[in-house]
This record gives sequence, C-alpha cells and structure tokens, in this order.
Amino acid sequence: MTIENNPLLQKSDLPYELPHWELIKPEHIVPAVEYAAKAEREAWEQIASATCAPTVENTVEALENAGELLESVLNTGFTLISSVGGEEFEKVEAQIGPMMSEHYNAFYLDERIYQRLRQLDLSTADSETRHYAQELLNDFEQRGVALEPEQKDALCKLDAKLSEAEIAFGQRVVQAMSDNELVLEDQELLAGLSAEKIASFTADDGTVRLPLENFTNQPVQTELENPAARAALLAASMSRGLGEHASSDTRELVLKIARLRAERAELLGYPHHSQVVAARGMAKDSEAISQLLLSVAKPAVTAAEYEAVKLAQMAKNAGQAEEFSAADWTYYQEKLRAGLGLDDAAMAPYFSLENVVENGIFFAAHELYGLDFVERPELKGYLPSVRTWEVVNEDGVGIALFQADFYRRKGKHGGAWMHEIVAGSGLSGKKPLIMNNCNFDEPAEGEPCLLTWDNVITVFHEFGHALHGILTNTKYRSTSGTHVPRDFVETPSQLNEMWAYNPQVLARYAVHYRTGEPLPEHLVKALSESKTFGQAFETTELLASALLDQAWHRISSQEIPASVEDFEKVALEEFGVDCELIPPRYRSTYFNHTFGGGYDAGYYSYIWAEVLAADIENWFKTSAAIDGDGGLNREAGERVKSEILSRGNSRPPMESFRALLGRDPRPEAILERRGLA
Repeated sequence: MTIENNPLLQKSDLPYELPHWELIKPEHIVPAVEYAAKAEREAWEQIASATCAPTVENTVEALENAGELLESVLNTGFTLISSVGGEEFEKVEAQIGPMMSEHYNAFYLDERIYQRLRQLDLSTADSETRHYAQELLNDFEQRGVALEPEQKDALCKLDAKLSEAEIAFGQRVVQAMSDNELVLEDQELLAGLSAEKIASFTADDGTVRLPLENFTNQPVQTELENPAARAALLAASMSRGLGEHASSDTRELVLKIARLRAERAELLGYPHHSQVVAARGMAKDSEAISQLLLSVAKPAVTAAEYEAVKLAQMAKNAGQAEEFSAADWTYYQEKLRAGLGLDDAAMAPYFSLENVVENGIFFAAHELYGLDFVERPELKGYLPSVRTWEVVNEDGVGIALFQADFYRRKGKHGGAWMHEIVAGSGLSGKKPLIMNNCNFDEPAEGEPCLLTWDNVITVFHEFGHALHGILTNTKYRSTSGTHVPRDFVETPSQLNEMWAYNPQVLARYAVHYRTGEPLPEHLVKALSESKTFGQAFETTELLASALLDQAWHRISSQEIPASVEDFEKVALEEFGVDCELIPPRYRSTYFNHTFGGGYDAGYYSYIWAEVLAADIENWFKTSAAIDGDGGLNREAGERVKSEILSRGNSRPPMESFRALLGRDPRPEAILERRGLA
C-alpha cells in the first residue's frame, strides 16, 4: 500500500474535509498512523534541534501544525473503530494503542523541546498563546520530562503495557455485552414487553435474548413484570467480567491496570494515580475530589434509604411474594413515576427521535445561539443511517458540519458520546466537523425511533458536547472545543440538558408522531415536577462508581488486592455507599470509563462539572430570564457562547466561569438541582 492510494492520507475534497468514508478500510488505518506519526516526529526533531532562538511561530505554532495530519488520521480511524466496530477494527485498535503511547512519550520526554518552551519570550504574545504554552510546560513536567534516563525508559514501558491492557479491557467489555445477554425461553418471563420489543430481541435461531446496556441496571427491568426475570437480568448484567465467560473475564486486567497506574504515579513522584489526574484538572487535589463526592453522597444515601422503604411497601402492596431486591427498584420507581402521571410507554409516541433532534435540540440552539441546521443528505456517513447537517449562523454562513449515528449495532461501543473528526482552529482556518453517537434500537424501515425520557435527556446531553465543539473560537486546535480539563468537559453537556424541560422547547418536539397532537398538559406538568424524581437512586449509583474509581486509584503499587470483588465491597463500605439495593452504575469489571481509559480517576468529573452546570442553570432561570422564558433568549445564549462555549481551553475554565457569573461556583448548587439540598 502506498501513500497515494491511502484515503486517510489524502486531504478530503468534500466540504469541511468530511472523510470519504466509503473509501476507508481497516487495512488503511495502521499504515496511515505510522506515516503520520513518522512525519510528526521528523517535525519535532527539526524544532528540537533548531539553533535559532525560540519564538511563538517556530516553536508553539510549529508544534501545533506538526500534529495536524496524525490527529486527522486518528480522529477518522477512531470513528470507525468505535462506531462500526467488529473484529477487524478491534485488531487495528490493539495495534495503534501502544504505538501512540510510545509516540507521545517521545515528545513529552524530549528535554530539548521542553527547554525551548521554557526559553520563549511571551511578553508580547496573546493571552491564549501564553496559556497554551504554560499548559504545554505543565504537561511536560507532569509526564516526566525531569526523570533520569533509566526512569524515562521505565515510564515508556509502563505506558506501553497500560495502553495494551486498557484496549484489551475495553474490547472485553464490548464482548461481555454479548456474552452476558440474557436468554429467556419461558414466555411467561417476558410478560410486560410489547410484541414489537420481543420481536426485536428474537435472534435468528428463535431464542429471545435481552441485550445489555453499558451500565448495571438495565432499562428493560422497568418493563419486565416477573420478579424472577428482573433478577436474572440484573444478575447477568452484574456478573459481566467475573469469569463466567473466559472471552470477557476482566478481573486480571483490572488488577494489572491498577498496579501499572500506581507504579507510574510513584515513578512520577505522586502518592497515587488519583493525584496525577487531579493535578491536570480543575480540582488540583485528590482530597478535594473525595470531599466533594462524600458531601453529595451523604444526603443521597439518606434519601435513598427513605425511598427504599416506600418502594418495598409498593412491592408488598402489589402482591410480590419475593423480597424486595435491587432488581425491583427501577421497576417500582417507574410505577411510582407513572403514578405521578409519567409512563415511558405512554410518552414514547410523543418523543420521536426526529422531532427531538430537529425541533428540540436544534430549536434550542437556534433560540440561544442563532444557529440553523440544514440537512445535507449528499454528504454521506460511513453507514446509510448516519445523518449530516451543516450548521449555519444567522448571517447564513456555514460554520460547522454535524453528523449523528444514533443506532445500536453489534460491535459498536456502548453508551453515547461526542467526538470531533475535524477540530476548529483559527491557526489552520479549519471549521469543526463534530459527531454524536448513541445506541438506540433502530426501528423497522418506515417506522419512527421512539425514545424514553432518559433517551431524550441523552440526546440533549450529547448535543451539549457537540455545541462545545461547533461554537469553538480559538486560535489553536489543541485548545478548541472539548480540549479542556476532564473535570470541566461535562459542564456544557450537563447544562444543555435543562432545555429538554423548557416549556417552549418541549412544546416544539413533544408531539405525537402520528397525530401531531402535543404532549398532554398533565404530562408536561408532571415532567416539570419530576426533574428531581429518582435522584436519590441516580445520585447514589453514580457516586458509588465515582468513589470506586477513586478507591482503585488512591492505592500504592504495594496495596493491589488479590480479589476485585473483595476490594470493591470494602471500598464501598468505607465510603458509606454500600447500598445493597443500589449497586454502582458500573462495577469494576465493566467500568470502561475508568479501566478502558479516558476517565481513569476522573469519573468524579461528572459531579464536579455538574456543580458548575447547576449554578449556570440557576443563572439562566433567574438573572438571565426575560418575561418568564427560563433564559431561552439570545442575550443569555450569547453570554454563555462568548464566555464558555467558544473559549475551549484558551484560558483556565474557572476564569471562564467567573467571567460569566462574576464569582466562584457554589457547591450546594448540585444538591439543589437534584432535589437533595
């Protein structure tokens, strides 16, 4: 294969440099990564060995430009690996991980580049460049540039092993969702499921297989009427990775990853991996993270204990002979929610995916930021179900391209996420190409995709990330959009969830897909009143995972346990979140956020970021509101766009928050938002 016939190495001639997806095959990715990485290393060497005095142009901008091709290749390759998936792409992913670990270590351990950055005269540079250069210096120092040569060699070996282990963990987690599908042969156990849903779960061999989502409690538990079926499904979910299936056993990988991260932290001079991560984010101190999590955990657990009594009584009143268990919680909570006037099955016809997208998230973005979304069907995705829109500002100028892949498929990574394919940058002149992924069941041809309320919130959440990328206005690609500290990145997404409840927005998208009738007023009112419903459960399961993440990453390399399950049990007890009726949202053996990488020792960031989002949401509803619009106006939107969404990491995120609200965030804002104050 030559460079000339590798589509990943050719600049796309499509608008917004949209890849020619149809041309890219798995075998193109590794050669393209190797070529682009070699080109970047050659550029680094020129910068490092230069004899002229370092300047912004020949050092900072040169470093930024050097990585453009490799980032393009990786972004495109990652899209196919995560969204299409399958054995061929898994093999590619396993090859790329160690390569990239070695590649970036070569950069961050190069003292010559570090010294050139230190010698820069930034007195006349713009503030974004000064901040970016300082961030680069911090990264060099935190990643070991000051280590002795033999220590650097040890660090590189650790990172290579970590990369291999994290990729293997992630692939086994995907495999576990197939391995642990619950097969139900007794039709009585399927009571509560619609005929359409049963048909969608029926395999070619005629067996009914209930698929698993990423998290512990499964959404279909709210529909299964038989307690034994619910218990079997939860048990199947919670046993993932525990050895029942050799192909998806992750226990040894959990222990290996925890040990390698602990060794790496010690080599860098930190007490544990949690402090390594905290130092890179807004938190700075791992103890501050634990204190925040525990301050929210106590009222959440107290509220959950109260809810448990109420739900257990409901089960008893309903004639359930079996003792109330963890598998029953969401089932009866959904019944309680339906008693308030909410029922996902009754509401689903009012939440078609198309309406939620085009008349929900797009409408709110128009009202707040003046954006319009023009569908471009001629700009294809990697599969026919991928949709494409051009984002146009109020002057009629296209500012970004947005693609969305909403449907589940075998091999696709679980959950929902946003990622960039092309980052916006003033230096390169490129405009953003942003993508959202979800895992909704794809409907039959000609039928709509109907969403639960949780699905609706997911769409709004992920689009908040997308807006962060779309509205970016920074000089550097590396400071654009979601290239921010991990404990800030969830702020725009969590903030965008508020618009799902806004009466003006809800009236636009919550209409019956057949009749066009609006969502009945009693359901609109119930939705508004239910914003804090179930938060005791949701907060407790989230915090259990966040604290479990911290526990694994606050131990030394000498404290690695012999048993994953025993460590998990003790950690949850010590943190006071060992609720038998509310298991962690993710158990260690399928906690891909932390052991697959990306959110290692950083799952707390969902809570940390929500403190900021909750405070901004309150500002929207009070100070920024005009005539009772809840803040849905251009004046408020422009302020958030100007101070938060467009800024990326062009300045410290806390400065952006203070610029918007004029003060530091209030920690109690999250308790108020969740109804736990």
